Amino acid sequence: MLCIRPEALVLLGALLTVPLDPVGGQDALSLTWEVQRYDGWFNNLRQHEHGAAGSPLRRLVPANYADGVYQALGEPLLPNPRQLSHTTMRGPAGLRSIRNRTVLGVFFGYHVLSDLVSIEKPGCPAEFLNIHIPPGDPVFDPHKSGDVVLPFQRSRWDPNTGQSPSNPRDLTNEVTGWLDGSAIYGSSHSWSDELRSFSGGQLASGPDPAFPRQAQDPLFMWTPPDPATGQRGPQGLYAFGAEQGNREPFLQALGLLWFRYHNLCAQKLAREHPLWGDEELFQHARKRVIATYQSITMYEWLPSFLQQTPPNYTEYRPFLDPSISPEFLAASEQFFSTMVPPGVYMRNASCHFQMVLNESYGSFPALRVCNSYWIRENPNLNSAEAVNQLLLGMASQISELEDWIVVEDLRDYWPGPGKFSRTDYVASSIQRGRDMGLPSYTQALQALGLNTPKNWSDFNPNVDPQVLEATAALYNQDLSRLELFSGGLLESYGDPGPLFSTIVLDQFVRLRDGDRYWFENTKNGLFSKEEIAEIRSTTLRDVLVAVTNVSSSALQPNVFIWNEDSPCPQPQQLTTEDLPHCVPLTVIQYFEGSGPGFGITIVALCCLPLMSLLISGVVAYFRSRERKKLQKRGKESVKKEADKDGVSAMEWPGPKERSYPVSIQLLPDRHLQVLDRHLSVLRTIQLRPRHRVNLILSNNLGRRTLLLKIPKEYDLVLLFNSEDERGAFVQHLQGFCASCALGLDIDEMGESELFRKAVTKQQRGRILEIFFRHLFAQVLDIDQADAGALPLDSSQKVREALTCELSRAEFAESLGLKPQDMFVESMFSLADKDGNGYLSFREFLDVLVVFMKGSPEDKSRLMFTMYDLDGNGFLSKDEFFTMIRSFIEISNNCLSKAQLTEVVESMFREAGFQDKQELTWEDFHFMLRDHDSELRHTQLCVKGGGGGVGVIFKPDISSRVSFIIRTPEERSSPQGVRLPASEASELGGPVLKKRFGKKAVVPPPRLYTEALQEKKQRGFLAQKLQQYKRFVENYRRHIVCVAIFSAICAGLFVERAYYYAFVSPPSGIAETTFVGIILSRGTAASVSFMFSYILLTMCRNLITFLRETFLNHYVPFDAAVDFHRWIAMAALVLAILHSVGHVVNVYIFSVSPLSLLACVFPSVFVNDGSKLPQKFYWWFFQTIPGMTGVLLLVVLAIMYVFASPYFRRRSFRGFWLTHHFYILLYVLLIIHGSFALIQLPRFHIFFLVPALIYVGDKLVSLSRKKVEISVVKAELLPSGVTHLQFQRPQGFEYKSGQWVRIACLGLGTNEYHPFTLTSAPHEDTLSLHIRAVGPWTTRLREIYSHPMGDGYARYPKLYLDGPFGEGHQEWHKFEVSVLVGGGIGVTPFASILKDLVFKSSLGSQMLCKKIYFIWVTRTQRQFEWLADIIREVEENDHRDLVSVHIYITQLAEKFDLRTTMLYICERHFQKVLNRSLFTGLRSITHFGRPPFEPFFNSLQEVHPQVRKIGVFSCGPPGMTKNVEKTCQLINRQDQTHFVHHYENF
Repeated sequence: MLCIRPEALVLLGALLTVPLDPVGGQDALSLTWEVQRYDGWFNNLRQHEHGAAGSPLRRLVPANYADGVYQALGEPLLPNPRQLSHTTMRGPAGLRSIRNRTVLGVFFGYHVLSDLVSIEKPGCPAEFLNIHIPPGDPVFDPHKSGDVVLPFQRSRWDPNTGQSPSNPRDLTNEVTGWLDGSAIYGSSHSWSDELRSFSGGQLASGPDPAFPRQAQDPLFMWTPPDPATGQRGPQGLYAFGAEQGNREPFLQALGLLWFRYHNLCAQKLAREHPLWGDEELFQHARKRVIATYQSITMYEWLPSFLQQTPPNYTEYRPFLDPSISPEFLAASEQFFSTMVPPGVYMRNASCHFQMVLNESYGSFPALRVCNSYWIRENPNLNSAEAVNQLLLGMASQISELEDWIVVEDLRDYWPGPGKFSRTDYVASSIQRGRDMGLPSYTQALQALGLNTPKNWSDFNPNVDPQVLEATAALYNQDLSRLELFSGGLLESYGDPGPLFSTIVLDQFVRLRDGDRYWFENTKNGLFSKEEIAEIRSTTLRDVLVAVTNVSSSALQPNVFIWNEDSPCPQPQQLTTEDLPHCVPLTVIQYFEGSGPGFGITIVALCCLPLMSLLISGVVAYFRSRERKKLQKRGKESVKKEADKDGVSAMEWPGPKERSYPVSIQLLPDRHLQVLDRHLSVLRTIQLRPRHRVNLILSNNLGRRTLLLKIPKEYDLVLLFNSEDERGAFVQHLQGFCASCALGLDIDEMGESELFRKAVTKQQRGRILEIFFRHLFAQVLDIDQADAGALPLDSSQKVREALTCELSRAEFAESLGLKPQDMFVESMFSLADKDGNGYLSFREFLDVLVVFMKGSPEDKSRLMFTMYDLDGNGFLSKDEFFTMIRSFIEISNNCLSKAQLTEVVESMFREAGFQDKQELTWEDFHFMLRDHDSELRHTQLCVKGGGGGVGVIFKPDISSRVSFIIRTPEERSSPQGVRLPASEASELGGPVLKKRFGKKAVVPPPRLYTEALQEKKQRGFLAQKLQQYKRFVENYRRHIVCVAIFSAICAGLFVERAYYYAFVSPPSGIAETTFVGIILSRGTAASVSFMFSYILLTMCRNLITFLRETFLNHYVPFDAAVDFHRWIAMAALVLAILHSVGHVVNVYIFSVSPLSLLACVFPSVFVNDGSKLPQKFYWWFFQTIPGMTGVLLLVVLAIMYVFASPYFRRRSFRGFWLTHHFYILLYVLLIIHGSFALIQLPRFHIFFLVPALIYVGDKLVSLSRKKVEISVVKAELLPSGVTHLQFQRPQGFEYKSGQWVRIACLGLGTNEYHPFTLTSAPHEDTLSLHIRAVGPWTTRLREIYSHPMGDGYARYPKLYLDGPFGEGHQEWHKFEVSVLVGGGIGVTPFASILKDLVFKSSLGSQMLCKKIYFIWVTRTQRQFEWLADIIREVEENDHRDLVSVHIYITQLAEKFDLRTTMLYICERHFQKVLNRSLFTGLRSITHFGRPPFEPFFNSLQEVHPQVRKIGVFSCGPPGMTKNVEKTCQLINRQDQTHFVHHYENF
C-alpha cells in the first residue's frame, strides 16, 4: 500500500480547510491557523470522515434488530409505544427539580444536541413503523374507532450498512458530530455562506439587526406548520445553522443568543483590527464563539447536568473515535424530556415576571409549551427585548423533576408527522430507539460493565410501585425485554441514572479528546494559553450579559442552576392548571376540496376525443359544404329557372316527422309537381277534367297552412311563411283549376283538425301494404295467416284497400322505376283498361297473374301488346326500336340512336326478318325462341307499398351469375346429361356460361356438380381446423411479424414492470403506488418502442426497396399501412393505460406526505417538514411531464380522430394536416421523458435508429418532390374521372401496380395524395386516372378543365413522390390470378393488364398463365375511359391470357321483364357481333353483382392442377370484404388455396 507521512496529511487537511478566496493579503497573513471545515471532514487526519456530516452513528453496544440486520423489534414482543407512554410516563406536572436545574439548562441541552446530532430526516426508500393507537385513547381516539394510526417514518440510514448481522443498519448523522457550532454556522460551507452577510464578518440580519434573516431557499430550514394555528410557510422562522432551530421559541431564543454573540464579537474585532477584511473578522469571531460554546458546554453545562465533573483535558487523541452514539442520543434527549415544564416564564432585568398574551384565551403567566411549537411571529417575542425576557425567565425558572414523568405538552401534543398535527413524543422516541436498533436495558448495562438488576424490585426505590408494576406487565414481566429508553428513565431520579450518566459522560469526553480543533489543544495554533484561560473563565451568564446588556446581578453565576440566594426567584412551579389548554389534534385531509376539480380534470381529459370529434365534425361540415358548393355550380341556373315557375313552401309529411322545404309547380298539362330543394321530383299528380279538388285552409295560428285533397291520391299539406304567401298560392291554384276545367272546393277549419283530417303518405303506405298483401295472396294462393296479421279493424281497412287505385307514380315506385320511364308508360297503359289514369285492384291482378303464372307465350304476347302502340296487331320496326330503347333506358340510356338501330337490324337479320317492316306476334315470339327458359322464370319485380310484401313474397331468385365450365369435350354432365349443341358450340372453351337463378323448388344446375361430389364432408371442428390452417397459411408472415412485435412490446412492459416492482433503486415508489407505477412505466416502455418503430412503416422508399429482396419472403411489406394502423391503435390503447396509471399516481402522490415524495422524487421535492404535498393540478399542469402529457393527449386525440376512415373520406386535407402533428408528437415525447422524474430518459434508445432511417427516407422523397413535372395531356372523362398524362422523370423506374403521391402546384398547396399509376412500365409517359370524390380532386378536375396556354405550359405542373409498392405487384407470382376492381379501384389493374400483354407480345417467360379480370361498376358510363385500355388488351392478347368480365350493378338483379329483355339483347349482340352491346368490347358484360363463391369454385375445376390462386382486389371496403369472406369460405375446403391481397380506397 502507498504510505503517506502524517505531515503530508496535515498539509492536505490545511489545504482543504483553509478558504481559497481570501479578501486580501492582510487576511492571508492574519489567518495563521488551520480553519476548521464546516462539514466536519478532516478533523481527524487519519479517519477523515469521523464526525463529518452524513457519517453513521457509532454504537456502544451491538445492535438489537429483530433479524439482526435492520428489521425493528415491535409488537407483540415489545409493548405498544403509545400504551407504554400512556402507562409509564404519564403523571402530574408541577414537580420541581431536586437539583434546581433551570429551564435554560434544559433547552441549552437541546441546543447542544442539535449541534451534535440530527437523525430526524426520514430515510429513503420510505419505511414505516407506524404507531397504532389503542381504541378509546383520550387524545388520539376519543371516538373509540380503533383505526387511528400515527405515522412514523424510519430515519435515514447509511446505505453501506444493513447488509448482514455483522454489518447491521446504522443511522446517519445529518450534522457534524463535533462541538463546532454547527447549530450556529451550519454543517456545510454553502449553508454557512447563506447565513453570512459578507460584511464586517457578521452573520446576516434581517430588518431588525437583532434577528437573522428569515428562512428561505436555498436554506432548507425545517418549516412544518404550527400545530396550534395551522399557519405555514417560512414567514416568521429564522435562518439558523440547525435545521430545527425554530422548533420552539425557547430553542429559537438560544439560537438568537449565539447569533447576536457572534456579531458582537465581530464588531469588537472590527474595532480592534480595522484593517481586517470580512473573512478575517468572520473566522476570528467564529473561532472565539465556538471555543466559548465548547467551554460552556463542557465545563459549565455538563457538570450541572450530570452532577459530576469531566476529567481534565490532557491532549488531543487522534486514535479516539468521537462519533456520536445512538445510545447517547436516546439517553440525553429522553432525560431532557422529563425536565421540560408545561410553560416558560418571561421576566425583565428587574425581576418582573411578564404576563403572556394568548389571542384565544387572554393573558397567562407563561408561554404554554404545547402551543408554541413552530410558532410564527409570536406577539410575545417580536423584539430583541422580548427575547431577552424569555432568556432571563428561563434562567430563573426551575425545571420539572428529573424522573420518569413527561408532561402532556410533549407526551400528547408534540408536533405530529404527516396529516396529524399532534403526536406522542415519548411513543415516537420509543419507536426511534427501535428504529436505531438500541439494545435492551440489561444488554446496555452488561456491555458498559454496570450492575444489572436481577428483578423488577431492584429498580430505583423512588419509582411509583404502580408504574413499575404496569411497566412490568407490559413487558410480560420479562426484564430482559425492557428497553434502554424505559429502563434509563425508571432508574433516574433527580440525576441521570448510572446508565444514562455513563453514556453521556463517555460521549462528551470522546468529543473533547478526539477533536483536533478543541480550544484547549495548544498544538492546533488556535489560541494561546492566556486566551484559553480567558475562554475557560467565560460563562453563559457572561454571554447573556454581553448580549442582553443586563446587569450581571440580574443573573445567578451559574445560569443552569438556581440557588436559594439567586436573584429573581420564580413565582411558583408551573402546572397545567395555570396555563391555557393545549390546542387539540387536527387531522389534515390532503385531498379535501380537490375531489371535484380532480374529477372535472379527468372528465375533461376523457372528453378530449369528443372535443376533437366535434372539431373534426365542424371541419367535415365545412368541407362537405365546400364540396356541395362545387357540385351546385352547374345547377344554379336550373334552380333559378325552377324558382320562377314554382311556389316555395314546407310540406308536412305526418305526425312525429319534420317538415321539409319543397317547391310546387302547376304545369299546363294538368300536372302538379312537388320538387325538393335539390330540384328532384318528389311527386307528380295528374289532374283530370272531372276531378274536384278540395282545398282546406287553416283559420287560426297565423293562417299559414292548407290541405290539398285530390281524389285517389294522398293529401298534400303545405305550410307557408305567412298568410299572404298562402293567399298568393290559392289565387294561383284557382286560376290553374279554372284554365284546366277543374272543380275547386274551398273550406276552412282549425289547424290541428286539419292535420287530423289529412291522409298522409304514411297512411297511404299502410293502405297500399294491405293492397299488395291481398294481391299476392290471391295470385300465389297464400293463406291469410301467411299473408301477415291485419289491423284490428281489418274489414274496414281491407275494403278501403281493395277500393284503392294506384297512381302512375305509385305503380312506378312499386316497380322500382321512375314514372316517366317508357317501360312504365307502356305497362301502365296496357294495364289501365278503363283509361282513368289509375290501376284498380282487378286491373293490377290481371297483369300480375300473367307474369306469375303465365307461359312464355303469354308473356311474349303481353310484351307484344304493350309495344303495339297503334294497336294494329303488328309490331313495326319503330315500335320494336321503342321497346329496345325502353329497356336500355334503365341503364342510363348510354347507347346512341345509331347503336340501337344496329341492334334492331341485327336481331331482324338473325331471325330472317330482314325484309319485313312489321312483325306479327308469331314472328316476335319466334325471335325469342332460344329464351323460353328465361321467359318462363321472368316475373314482375314488385316492391310493394311497405315492408309487409317481403314477408309474403320471397321467391328464391338469385342475381344473374356466371360459372366457368369445361368444354363438353373435356367433361360430361352427371347422370348422362349433356350440354345442348348450341351452347357447346357457343362456349367452345373456358368461357362464362350464363345461367339464371331459379326458385328453391327447382333443382340447381348440374354443370359443375361432378367436382362437388368429390368434396369430403367435414364436421364442424374439422372445418374450423381447416379454416384456421388456411388462415395461418395465408397470413403466416403477418402473424409472425405481429407476434414478434407484440412479444417485444410485452417484454419491454414486463421488464419495466418487474424492474420497478422488485429491482429498482430504493426510492419507495413501488410501495407508494405499485399498480400505478407498474402500469405507467411498463406502458411507457412499450409506447416508446411503438411510437419509434411506427416510423418504419412510413418509410415508403425503404419498403419499396426491401420488398424486392429476400426479406419479402419473411416480412409482409405490402401490409405496411395495415401494420401502421395496428401499431397506432395498440399504442393508443397503451397510451390510455399509461394515462390511467398516471391518474392513479397523481391521486396517490396528492395524498402522500412530503417525506414520502422527497424519497420518490429527490430531485423535485425536499422534505422541509411542511407536510402538505402538491395538489393534483400541480402534477397535471405545473410540471413538464404533466403538461407535456396533457398536450400529448390533445395531439393524439386530434391525430386519431382526424385519421379515422370516416373523417379521412370527408376531408383528406384535414387528415393530411393533422397527421403532420407527428413532429410535435415526437418533440413532446422527448420532452416528456427527458425531465427524469422517475428514471433517466430512455425514449432516445428506441427513437434514434428509426428516426435516422425515417429522416433518410424523407430526404429521398424530398429530392423527388421538388422536381416540377409537366402535364402532357389532361382529359375529363365521364363519371368525374380526370385522366392526367405527364412526363416521366429521368431514371424513374416502376412496376405495374405501384402508386405515387402527387401535389398540384396550381392548387397552391403541398398537399400530397396517393394514386395508382395506370400506365405500364414500358410506356414513355406516366398516367393517372383520378376520380373527383372530394374537394381536392374536384378542384383538380376544374383546374385541368381549362387549358391556359400552348404546349406543356397549358396545364399546372405537378410534384411527384414515388413509386411505392403494393401487394398487387405479386400477380406474376401465381399461375392463375384473379383481379377484382371496384369502380375507380380498377386503376392498378389497368397498368397490370397492359404490362402483361406487352410482356406476352415480347415472348417473355412468365409464371402467370391466366388472369381473370373482374370489374364491378355501378353504370357502364364509368368504364368508358377504360374501354380503350381493355380494347388494346384484347387486340394484343394473342395467347388468351386475359379473361375480362364487367358487372353492372345498377341494373335490377331479379328476373323481371326489363332485365330479361335487356339480357336477351346483350346476349344477341354478343353472339352476332362478338362484342358487348354496352361497351363495344369482346369482354362479357353481366348485370348484377359478381357471384364470387361459385366463380371461385368453378376456377378450381378449370385449373385442377393449380394449388394456389392469387386474388387481388381494390375498391370499396364492402367489396374487398366480400372477396375476403369468399376466399376464407373456399379455403375451408381441402382444395385449391386462394391467397387474397386487397387495398381499399
